[in-house]
Amino acid sequence: MSNSATVHIIDDDFHMRHSMADLIRFAGHHLVLWSDAQSFFSDWRATDLLSIVITDMRMPGMSGLELHRRLLERGLDLPLIYISGESSVPQTISAMKLGAIDFLVKPFTAQDLLTAVNKAIESARSKRAHRVAQLQLQDLLQRLTRREREVYDLMRRGFNNAEIMAEMGVSLPTAKQYKGAVMRKMGVETLAQLMGLGQNPQAGQ
Repeated sequence: MSNSATVHIIDDDFHMRHSMADLIRFAGHHLVLWSDAQSFFSDWRATDLLSIVITDMRMPGMSGLELHRRLLERGLDLPLIYISGESSVPQTISAMKLGAIDFLVKPFTAQDLLTAVNKAIESARSKRAHRVAQLQLQDLLQRLTRREREVYDLMRRGFNNAEIMAEMGVSLPTAKQYKGAVMRKMGVETLAQLMGLGQNPQAGQ
């Protein structure tokens, strides 16, 4: 998987759109420019590529907020940076409730923009890492038998040997045998490693 990011800039103001693009391109990021939110929403396709969005808050047709809501309805949690010509408390609150990375009020500095872009890219990388970890976990779980999956779930809930024996109605040797099989098939050596499966590997770094 590529670790490079694509920055999508959505702004109906040609000069604003291209001035931001020049700055971000100089910082080494790949760019796609859009003159309206509807075109982006209709034409952009989710891929393995990392994508972030910079969108004007107010545009003819679909607004930045409406675009954000529609993306979330599709299950597309892209890191979004809003830009606006004025600071509106209700707008800012709405944007942040939707999970916006930042809300920049014009005129903002080049450093403000690049800081927000870098933050959004890190968020996109973190979200992708989490998705990959979840897919890997699901693949590992397919290796378990039905009874082993039951033991796995009990182990994740913190059950000890005695509690597993009582819950499943098995002997201690059988409980240990199931636990050993779970650890082996899941590719871990400790309970802490088992508990960490499916978590974002970048978390806490």
